[in-house]
Amino acid sequence: MDNVAVVVDDLAAATAFFIELGLELEGEAQVEGAVPDRMTGLDGVRSAIAMMRTPDGHSRLELTKFLAPAAVGGGADAPAPNTLGLHRVMFAVDDLDDTVARLRRHGAELLGEVVQYEDAYRLCDLRGPSGIIVALAQRLG
Repeated sequence: MDNVAVVVDDLAAATAFFIELGLELEGEAQVEGAVPDRMTGLDGVRSAIAMMRTPDGHSRLELTKFLAPAAVGGGADAPAPNTLGLHRVMFAVDDLDDTVARLRRHGAELLGEVVQYEDAYRLCDLRGPSGIIVALAQRLG
């Protein structure tokens, strides 16, 4: 897998959120023209992207803000944890409580509770920028 793309409404806020989570900004760009139009099946695509890299260098997250055409959905229509299709991205963290506290300063809210799965993990789901769901997993032991 090369990357997972997430459409956001505030690119700067989403970038800051994922930097707080430990990702590194790999680069930023504006894309437009025939290639993104043909790839997406949309006309007049113009977007700003921020490519984020996980600290281990093995995974990337592409944050995309559509300047044209406007993004659709989100807000009150943001997906719930039981929505069909891609609905969340999970990140491994060393200290779940500290990570949740830091992400709350960026507007994140717990969807449910922090839970423990057997003696293996502490887990939670957060609502992050643009209504996306971000899951966190802290391995125990």
